[in-house]
Amino acid sequence: MPRCRAILRRLRAAHPDARCALHHQNPLQLLVATILSAQCTDQRVNLVAPALFRRYHTAADFATARPAELEAIIRSTGFFRNKARSIRNCCQSLVAEYGGRVPDTLDELIQLDGIGRKTANVVLGVAYGKAEGIVVDTHVSRLARRMGLTGQTSPEKIEQALVKIVPRQDWIAFSHLLIWHGRKRCTARKPDCIHCEVADVCPRIGVKL
Repeated sequence: MPRCRAILRRLRAAHPDARCALHHQNPLQLLVATILSAQCTDQRVNLVAPALFRRYHTAADFATARPAELEAIIRSTGFFRNKARSIRNCCQSLVAEYGGRVPDTLDELIQLDGIGRKTANVVLGVAYGKAEGIVVDTHVSRLARRMGLTGQTSPEKIEQALVKIVPRQDWIAFSHLLIWHGRKRCTARKPDCIHCEVADVCPRIGVKL
């Protein structure tokens, strides 16, 4: 799809430093941070992460964490009881089935409590450099539709549409680029179309290819 390739070129030039915004030092920290990011900003998760990862270092630490203590640390991320339960259950499975290691396949990851395709794709792409799918968060969902790359509305169908038009070698970068662009330029309430780097290939303004 020529327009998709044009969008990729422009976004790479506009956001050369686009990357995962969640602070982490290993796959386990990324997995936990991604669970916390549900219904929450990455900025908020990054504020919570230092204290969280000072207290819990391994999957076994999270698996045996006292619920009340874990909940208190992550409270500000919202839905903290459900998130604490998912983290503990997930890490108990990591300890029991993988020796505390975070698996590196999609099939294994999505079997863990609290882990859907989005989280699995984040971990695979960022921690292991494996392109098994495209991360579809609120930014990717909004921009993919706004840029006319798909008319689908559910994350699963949006991902299915995107993997057909985005070259596989760009799957990991594509999500980071759309997320950065969604935060810095193409915001939900007031997109800056006048200064947008992809305005000339965006149907919102008028495709000129």
